[in-house]
Amino acid sequence: MVNIVDLGLIYDIREEDDEVVSVDMTLTSPACPAGPQLVQQSKMALERLEGVTEAQINLVMTPPWTPERMTDDARDKLGIF
Repeated sequence: MVNIVDLGLIYDIREEDDEVVSVDMTLTSPACPAGPQLVQQSKMALERLEGVTEAQINLVMTPPWTPERMTDDARDKLGIF
């Protein structure tokens, strides 16, 4: 299993206010069928963290995701060279 950070889907993370975190993330394609689930689960995971009461997930498509955004470890796990 490869996490969304190693996949290169997270573009930016900001602390907006006390206990409010904003994350810019993308998908591997605009039509990714797992998109809504990834956004929802990311928000839920962040809001379980100590000191975070609200997480805002901003779905962005610019710049477009490419496999080059993946870590070497993620590429190895998925067999992408």
